[in-house]
Amino acid sequence: MTTANPVMKQPAGHERTEEEKLLRYRVGQRIVHAVLATSFLMLLFTGLMILWQPLTQWARDGLSGTIHRIGAVLFMLVPILYLVVDRRGAKELLVESFTYDKDDIEWFKHAGRYFLGRAVGMPPQGRLNAGQKLHHAGVVIASATVVFSGLFLWFGKGNLGPNGLALAASIHGISMLALTVLLVGHLYFTFVYKALSAMTTGYVSKEDAAIEHPKWVEKIEHQQVGSD
Repeated sequence: MTTANPVMKQPAGHERTEEEKLLRYRVGQRIVHAVLATSFLMLLFTGLMILWQPLTQWARDGLSGTIHRIGAVLFMLVPILYLVVDRRGAKELLVESFTYDKDDIEWFKHAGRYFLGRAVGMPPQGRLNAGQKLHHAGVVIASATVVFSGLFLWFGKGNLGPNGLALAASIHGISMLALTVLLVGHLYFTFVYKALSAMTTGYVSKEDAAIEHPKWVEKIEHQQVGSD
């Protein structure tokens, strides 16, 4: 984040009733997250209606296919939407997701502790910890493969031939499986670290942030001092 990160404090002269908070997700980022989550769930459930026998009865009238295509269009528009509503946030996310330092390597060595909900004592991290970087990188790569394979299935189905069709379908299915696994992991850590409010309100506890993302908190404090 940048100096646009305000800190929520109690008014001077008043007894503090709430903990100090930091802005972690701007409005644009939360909108993009909502569109991404909605479109992915549309794709996932309508895809299961076609592939999973107990749900195939819901796909017979063609409605699931229509919903799947609508979800696909929304899913493909996510990067464009991100650039429109928060170009800076899109650039930050892409760069950070593929940039690792020695603290990230050390973080991976102790990832088991974090998986069990023990963030205290982990190697210092920036705005994204190493696990979040790997998750976002995986989402970017799997999203690209699911989109391109889906476009081949949508518009080139008649020209692919049996082998090409099977290859595109396999890539599409594996990519969706990878995204689903990443979603399950994302939900798990959201629950373990009680992070849902961060996306609904945009703010996180400064105390918790100092434990999980000390380098990010230090950067914000340095920028605030420099702007005074």
